[in-house]
Amino acid sequence: MILKDVSVPDGHVMGPGMYGDGSPYYLNGPRIHEFLQEMYREVFAGREARLLTVGEMPGVTIEEAVLYTDPARQELDMVFQFEHMDLDHITSRFDAKPLDLLDLKASLGRWQVGLADIGWNRLYWNNHDQPRFVSRFGDDGQYWAESAKMLGTVLHMHRGTPYVYQGEEIGMTNMPFTSWADFQDIQTVNFYREALQRDAVTDHLLQKVAAGTRDNARTPMQWDSSEKGGFTTGVPWLPVNPNTAEINVEGEMSDENSVFHHYRRLIDLRHEHPVVALGDFNMLLERDPNIYAFTRRLGNVELLVLGNFSSDVVTAEVPDAQRWAGAELLLGNYNKVDADTPDIVLQPWEARIYRREQAESGPVS
Repeated sequence: MILKDVSVPDGHVMGPGMYGDGSPYYLNGPRIHEFLQEMYREVFAGREARLLTVGEMPGVTIEEAVLYTDPARQELDMVFQFEHMDLDHITSRFDAKPLDLLDLKASLGRWQVGLADIGWNRLYWNNHDQPRFVSRFGDDGQYWAESAKMLGTVLHMHRGTPYVYQGEEIGMTNMPFTSWADFQDIQTVNFYREALQRDAVTDHLLQKVAAGTRDNARTPMQWDSSEKGGFTTGVPWLPVNPNTAEINVEGEMSDENSVFHHYRRLIDLRHEHPVVALGDFNMLLERDPNIYAFTRRLGNVELLVLGNFSSDVVTAEVPDAQRWAGAELLLGNYNKVDADTPDIVLQPWEARIYRREQAESGPVS
């Protein structure tokens, strides 16, 4: 967005909306690569070992991302893309639908393939503009901890650089907003004002807005179980989520089975096993509506990553399942796994990472 049409033309208005789409006039302008290369040359050249550049790029395509992140072009190290953030939207963030796992696998899988040889992926579920991932894509009720760990596992095992947004590592959830007066985010406030003009403000609309508002990502960090979460002794910008009594850093650091410690183990795997950072990516079970499955491979080492995106008990019918079931279980989010069955049966919101090695000549063992 750093190159704009200085004549400031109006964007084309589609449908009943109030605003036009101005993106053709400020996204990916004709000299954008020239400007980024100049910035690299004048600011970052010679400092690559100490600095990392990331571009926030709504609407970027895979083809464009390859150009932006190709090391030979000397522009950026990686880009934020938002394709998977729009999969559960009908018209906007305030008009959501349940996530279709097939859409998610198709989107993330495309980016894995598209940047496999040139460029680099940036991996994320959360940022300051998105609802909390466990409330959005997981189950923040009965299976809160399990789904938070599963989502973290699936993301961190992709090829690319994972980002952890504040509070994600302890499974912070959406805020229980109950009134229009609760919102501070200007996008949400403006949406409310426009809905008032259309006489469209209802309790149902409030529920949809509460689920999608950016304020969900901006409540204070929950450090401990006190009333204000250990964040301040004053009055914070937004109230602390009332579940800070149950979800907080202090409590999770003292619990080895917590979301926090699961994230630490995921990060350790990236440092301990080169296949996590550098291995090839191969999506499995593309048409399975509940299971996210893929392999990573580097040299003679192969990983199988499984995530159950449902509250049902499901069987992962992956190729060579019986041998995978007997492989080394690197990490999971359930304390006990039945290793005696030839099938891989996943509990609600369960995640597993299996590892096996291949002999120099011969089948994978």
